[in-house]
Amino acid sequence: MGRANDAAAAALEEYADLFAMTGGDAFRVRSYQKAAKAIAGHPGDISRVNVREVPGVGEAIAKKVEEFLQRGSFRQLDALRAEVPEGVRLLTRIASLGPKKAVFLFRELGIDSPEALAEAIEQGRLAGLRGFGAKTEENLLKGIQQLRRAGERVHAGVAMELAERVIASLPAAEQIAFAGSLRRMKETVGDIDVLAVGPESLMADFKAQPYVAEVIASGALKTSVRTTQGLQVDLRLVPAESWGAAMQYFTGSKEHNVRLREMCVKRGWKLSEYGLFEGETVIAAKSEEDIYAALGMQWVPPPLREDGGEVEAALRGALPELVTLSDLKGDLHTHTDLTDGIATLEEMVAAAARRGYAYYAVTDHAPNLFMQRMTLEKMLEQRERLRRLQDEHPGMRLLHGTELNIAPDGTVDWPAEVLSGFDICVASVHSHFTQSREEMTRRFVAACENPHVHVIGHPTTRKIGKRPPVDADWEAVFAAAARTGTALEIDAYPDRADLPSDLVRLARHHGVRFSIDSDSHAVPHMDNLRFGVGIAQRAGLTGDDVINTWPLDRLLSFLGRG
Repeated sequence: MGRANDAAAAALEEYADLFAMTGGDAFRVRSYQKAAKAIAGHPGDISRVNVREVPGVGEAIAKKVEEFLQRGSFRQLDALRAEVPEGVRLLTRIASLGPKKAVFLFRELGIDSPEALAEAIEQGRLAGLRGFGAKTEENLLKGIQQLRRAGERVHAGVAMELAERVIASLPAAEQIAFAGSLRRMKETVGDIDVLAVGPESLMADFKAQPYVAEVIASGALKTSVRTTQGLQVDLRLVPAESWGAAMQYFTGSKEHNVRLREMCVKRGWKLSEYGLFEGETVIAAKSEEDIYAALGMQWVPPPLREDGGEVEAALRGALPELVTLSDLKGDLHTHTDLTDGIATLEEMVAAAARRGYAYYAVTDHAPNLFMQRMTLEKMLEQRERLRRLQDEHPGMRLLHGTELNIAPDGTVDWPAEVLSGFDICVASVHSHFTQSREEMTRRFVAACENPHVHVIGHPTTRKIGKRPPVDADWEAVFAAAARTGTALEIDAYPDRADLPSDLVRLARHHGVRFSIDSDSHAVPHMDNLRFGVGIAQRAGLTGDDVINTWPLDRLLSFLGRG
């Protein structure tokens, strides 16, 4: 699995988008999207297997993938890229603008970028165009602002994969690690900082890598490049004896570091990327732990370093014992190929068993998402298959669940007598994202008050860089979740990262419990849980706050299945 799969899948996705934009047949568009999903989720490295063995990949798609693996593109993709300018493709990332409308605006009015669209709206050039009323224009302007705010930032999944690729590409380093906002597990990242101890030749090695598109600045101790993905990566060489100080300094945040420097100044000390000094004497430099200890503090885990009270807590020895990935005893929100996943029930259960989980829930979609064509018959047949699989996995409790759709009025898909047969019900919003604040709040509160709903899935519904969060009175939603004993999900899928850490912190203040879930639609997605744990750590959660760290009997009691 890895970059070849993701790169090939991204090329097919792009081709499907461009094909749809230029009026291509909807059936073929869907077939390319399905193939892209299947390739991204395939457990083997696509460059080392026969791509025709991947479900949903026929001969025509296989040839395109093979050409892509040879030269990084394929002929039909090149042709469509030439037909649809980059700026028009960027238009489709505006939340309320679909591909057909983007091409229409380009062909009718020559609008070839989000900036050109904003200008056309300001000048009134869309007035009178069918489907572009005042409300649509207002939504488009909001979408353009959202896109600008997203800017050059990427979600943590993209940044982590690149950081790990950079580190793996520099084997001559004696010590190497990423720092910055990625180490603090921020949900979006603007650039990547990599620190290394090693020979100066590392800089030449770095600049020669295939992921480098442009060298921005180059020196003996620091080199900055722009990668083929557009992200900036800075590589710094640091002395081995200053490793801890450099990691502390370049991890940040700026606000956290300012607080530490203020403490040092009061003692007549100086803290820099080279160490903690009293005059010329080095007090601490080699490890971060030494630096914090010299200041009379506990070592502060990177996700907490945001000047949000962690300095005072560390001085009192009162930092929380943060939840860790190894604390998670199971996953409570996953999908199979019965709905929109690409792996079979057996493959997903086997993957969960390999992770040593104590319990594992399958939660395929309920019938209100019509494109999934779910029926009660199919769901009961899956329950029976799960029962049979339980015999093969005596050490792991298999939970049969469902992901319900929260309708605009707050009701969910199945009736109460069907819901009572599930071990766990996750309820999520999948449509009507533009309801008013009051309507959306009532919708979530009604779902929390449903006695069969255990978890609210990906509550804000956001998709980073693609869809803004819904508008709700989160204080009221969190109060309802605490009152009804409904857990809120931290969806670990990195483009969701939902709930985000600021809202997790607020919800915890209300006494809410959480579930850190992968929302896996393929076996490799299970690895995303680390991003959910990062969000939980940023919010200061302990294991007790997270229901899927609990022993099985406590979890079953919470689910009313004890």
